[in-house]
Amino acid sequence: MKLITAIIKPSKLQDVRSVLVEIGIEGMTTSEVSGFGRQKGHTEIYRGAEYEISFVPKIKIEVAVTNDQVDSTIEAITSSTRTGNIGDGKIFVLDLDQTIRIRTGETGNEAI
Repeated sequence: MKLITAIIKPSKLQDVRSVLVEIGIEGMTTSEVSGFGRQKGHTEIYRGAEYEISFVPKIKIEVAVTNDQVDSTIEAITSSTRTGNIGDGKIFVLDLDQTIRIRTGETGNEAI
């Protein structure tokens, strides 16, 4: 089992959700986060004054998948978020040692 974490632009969240549902992924968790990478933030003008925004708003998606779903999940996220511009995001894949569905007590792949 793997935990796939993706940091994406907020405008791409619905696109990612749609493609994950299409490939059979049944759930994901999202969080509003902020950070910076190569974008280094940006400037905004508010009431005539210019402000430097150091952290860019992003969406963090977490999806637990079976080992055989990893490649299709990564491809789905990548294809639905890639614009070719700085700030498209990152995907991290981590080993998931154990999963337990609290309601039923199911474990492992059955809990996903």
